[in-house]
Amino acid sequence: MKHFVYFFSIMYLFICLVQPASAQKKYFEDLPSECSPKKVGTILGQRFIHSKHMFGGRWIHYAEVCTWFGALRYANVVGDKKLIKQLQDRFDFLLTVEKSYQPIMNHVNRNMFGCLPLEFYRITKDKKYFELGMPYADTQWTLPEGATPEEKAWADKGLSWQTRLWIDDMFMITIVQAQAYHATGKRKYIDRAAKEMVVYLDELQRPNGLFYHAPDVPYFWARGNGWMAAGMAELLLSTPKDNPNRTRILEGYRLMMKSLKDYQSESGMWNQLVDKTDCWPETSGSAMFAYAMIMGVKKGWLDATEYGSVARKAWIALVPYINEDGDVEEVCVGTDKKNDLQFYYNRPRITGDYHGQAPMLWCTYALLCE
Repeated sequence: MKHFVYFFSIMYLFICLVQPASAQKKYFEDLPSECSPKKVGTILGQRFIHSKHMFGGRWIHYAEVCTWFGALRYANVVGDKKLIKQLQDRFDFLLTVEKSYQPIMNHVNRNMFGCLPLEFYRITKDKKYFELGMPYADTQWTLPEGATPEEKAWADKGLSWQTRLWIDDMFMITIVQAQAYHATGKRKYIDRAAKEMVVYLDELQRPNGLFYHAPDVPYFWARGNGWMAAGMAELLLSTPKDNPNRTRILEGYRLMMKSLKDYQSESGMWNQLVDKTDCWPETSGSAMFAYAMIMGVKKGWLDATEYGSVARKAWIALVPYINEDGDVEEVCVGTDKKNDLQFYYNRPRITGDYHGQAPMLWCTYALLCE
């Protein structure tokens, strides 16, 4: 009997270990040739190298940072040293002749810039990138002079003074704090990001698993929900299992993924307003959902049998939206919150915007990583 129990224990462990690898092969390796993540990653990576800067005010825009970050992750996972060097050369201009383009550290969308030099630091071990990136993570929790009463109230709770309760924040804050954790090994960075995420989950996630754009904007905008999905995926990738908030984040993530599975259209896409069937299919949100779901299947956060085909269908649906110039089409323009349903229906759609280029690159990384 003892040997019998031991045998089945070993078999169970074996199944748990091999399931992610077999799921990856079943759902993500046998893809149509035009959907090869290496092919797509190379197209989008090279497109970025030859693209112009995008500005938020006079500083590098967060959407460009996200695209740069995605291209760098892709290049690193496939070992494309030429592309890494091209991305590094482009970035190094920000240390010299383009130094004035470095974002100031006074807003959640600007502070997230720090994730990019910290990723360069992880790859190159060059301390100049560490020294550039870390202040962006630290100042998210350092209350500035002249802080408003609301900002002080958030800080008093141990949260970032940049807290707004907009769902976009849960990528902007979590990505730079996770990068700081990896760069330093100091738990305070990932622990405070996880605590922040739980506040957003409690305040913004609805019973159906989706998120309002903000407490006073009760609409399920796709890209906003995408920031949340990607942010939770990044935290689950980085947060140690003994963190007391990790279970809550995993719970919120799974609830969202279940809802997204139910709202996925027959085409494989998700709509500009996720729960509205008369809205148009939107690429940036769909790609963020795909990224979060692909990563969930590969890392075992989601059941591969239930979600592998959903994630695969999304990726295959997204690739045809890349045109012959390497630009992603049908991207919702930058969108501030507004309590007006028609506002979200009427948002213009553009081509080649970094909001769309970025998550497609994230997907190539997710499909190729271990």
